[in-house]
Amino acid sequence: MERGTELYNKYLRGDNEALEQLVIEYGDGLIGYAYCFLRDFAAAEDVMEDTFATLIVKRKRFEARAPFEAYLFRIARNKCLDRLRKAKRETRLDDSTELAATSNAEDDALKIVRDEKVYKAMLTLPQDYRTVLYLTYYQGFSVDEIRSALGKNKKQVYNLLSRAKAALKELLIKEGIGYEDL
Repeated sequence: MERGTELYNKYLRGDNEALEQLVIEYGDGLIGYAYCFLRDFAAAEDVMEDTFATLIVKRKRFEARAPFEAYLFRIARNKCLDRLRKAKRETRLDDSTELAATSNAEDDALKIVRDEKVYKAMLTLPQDYRTVLYLTYYQGFSVDEIRSALGKNKKQVYNLLSRAKAALKELLIKEGIGYEDL
């Protein structure tokens, strides 16, 4: 049994430490994923919290047709879409949030700057492209996990990933950033 499924089932049986472990293991990834949608770190944190709140309130038994992680990210995706719909009705999202990173070593600093530029370039892509690239490169999701999280079939995921990589490559070339085998 997959670790996420195991922890969630323990939580359903009353083990609150299992829920804490789920938050530790998946919380940062959910924030990063939500940030790709919302471009607002505070809202992304809220989505992560709302995702786990859904697990707590609904206490729905997880059926392992897909990995638990994909199930969790699908909940987060729906929360993000709800927020975007609500924001669209009220006001436009503020996308002035910038990534900040510091490091002592010069090589690490250069790598961080490069990674930041790649991440920012990725954020300028259409939402579907951002999402599939984030899940692939930052979360290490397989095509099947992405398929499950996004509710698409395998061919759609492969096509989306191919187009997203091509669009990112084009942006990086324009920005003068070396493109390395995405």
